[in-house]
Amino acid sequence: QVQLVESGGGSVQAGGSLTLSCAASGYIPSTSCMGWFRQAPGKEREAVGWIYVTSLGTGYADSVKGRFTISLDNAKNTMHLQMNSLKPEDTAMYYCAARSGGYCSLDPTRFNYWGQGTQVTVSS
Repeated sequence: QVQLVESGGGSVQAGGSLTLSCAASGYIPSTSCMGWFRQAPGKEREAVGWIYVTSLGTGYADSVKGRFTISLDNAKNTMHLQMNSLKPEDTAMYYCAARSGGYCSLDPTRFNYWGQGTQVTVSS
């Protein structure tokens, strides 16, 4: 059984930093890409960024580019999201996801497996 479990969420003041982690257990066939997404109350789920499992190449949404960094520890099956210079508008539930085969994408419908999410709250 595949499980993605996020951790590291919490409350922080604007300008602060948080690091989220996503631990993967179980076998995800042909995993090509992992990603971070977020969803604020009343809004649609949006992409934060992604990382290729093999090449470790990354891509980010414009809203977080230069502030957030995704990394992957393949030995530990864990993905991280380093978030710096946090803003109140970054407040959301953050989800990690994995995709079997295909290219990385900012489209959440391209991802097959999802975690339960971890809450990030940024106060002004």
